[in-house]
Amino acid sequence: MAGEVRLGREILRLAVPAFGALIAEPLFLLADSAIIGHLGVAELAGAGLATTVLHTAVGLMVFLAYSTTPAVARLVGAGRPEKALAAGRDGLWLAGVLGVILALLGLWTARPLLATLGASDEAVLGFAAEYLLWSLPGLVAMLLVFAGTGVLRGFQDTRTPLVVAGAGFGINIVLNWILVYGMGLSVAGSALGTSIAQWLMALVYIVMVARRASRLGVRMVPDLRGVVSLAQVGSWLMLRTASMRLAILATVFVASAQGAVNLAAHQLTMTIFSFLAFALDALAIAAQAMIGKELGAHQLGKVRELTRTMMRWGLGFGVITGVFLAAVSPWAGWLFTPDERVHQSLIAALLVLAMGQPIAGLVFVLDGVLIGAGDARYLALAGVVNVLVYAPLLLGVYFLGPHEGPWALFWLWLAFGIGYMSARALTLGWRVRRDDWMVAGV
Repeated sequence: MAGEVRLGREILRLAVPAFGALIAEPLFLLADSAIIGHLGVAELAGAGLATTVLHTAVGLMVFLAYSTTPAVARLVGAGRPEKALAAGRDGLWLAGVLGVILALLGLWTARPLLATLGASDEAVLGFAAEYLLWSLPGLVAMLLVFAGTGVLRGFQDTRTPLVVAGAGFGINIVLNWILVYGMGLSVAGSALGTSIAQWLMALVYIVMVARRASRLGVRMVPDLRGVVSLAQVGSWLMLRTASMRLAILATVFVASAQGAVNLAAHQLTMTIFSFLAFALDALAIAAQAMIGKELGAHQLGKVRELTRTMMRWGLGFGVITGVFLAAVSPWAGWLFTPDERVHQSLIAALLVLAMGQPIAGLVFVLDGVLIGAGDARYLALAGVVNVLVYAPLLLGVYFLGPHEGPWALFWLWLAFGIGYMSARALTLGWRVRRDDWMVAGV
């Protein structure tokens, strides 16, 4: 009993600060939207389109944190801090290179890409291109922040990323306000302010890694083999992320076909789903750091105990949030819109989301466990299988289900929240019931 209590405290020590750092990025977007929203509809629409492009690209690069964390944690667990820091250093170099490549691609393709995504209004297209171009310098910094966060998580430190993210958020608001309103730079000022804030955060991580490297006698020159190794793991994790984003985009396509009311209700439901996912992701991050460390230390018994504990926590969190969502679903719509039609569709979707929360809780923590174990190849291939399982369910909703109203969205969320998430739970659950993924050592 005492051991389980200690384990629970260790999980919370990592998970609670991780949750705070995770919600910093949505707060960046919220602050930008609030500041730009007072400039005009065209400015807000343009910035919204540009951020969609940015965060699709950045979302695919989240592997920079998810591959660096377990790589560093394994070496920490093995008692080799200098090697752990070298792995973190290589992660920073990989992030920098990928960031520069993405920024250059964005510089060459920004306007045509935005036009392809449907920015037909010249004013909206102009503001979108302006926002995207001034955000590109910050794109490099965003990826460096991913990798730097991964380094500290690997060293079992999630508090420092919380402090850095909180400070960055505050600086971002001040800079944006000054540049947009004080200097009259419109959407360019908002993008530039965010880029500066991101670079300040990135520099904090670079300095921290460099100082620790100096103490341990580790050079900051990258090891090509280490960079390539992280890139190989990262390519599998990118495929995993791409499969999940494909499932979400396909779901949005079907929701769009159900009309504006259901699309609005779907977006609200997905927003709630995403917020709850941050809390579950915090548990997953704790799992990544702790599983990697214990495997590096050859503590396979503790890895099994940690996995069982995480599964119980994920299911428990899902039950609690599911009951809460079901209870508030009749009134939740009033927080977002006065439209009664949206309310009815939202209730239908939230009830399904409530039913699927225990499944989601299990999925997120098992995802973290396997990422922590470095089982990236399996996660990627399982992601492809999950999409293939989901596709016929989605097609059935599109062709055979009702085309509008609450029942249409009910069936759509039944396919996504229960069908797709159950496929993920089964593929991940099947993996952890065996011991193949528990590879000890470095």
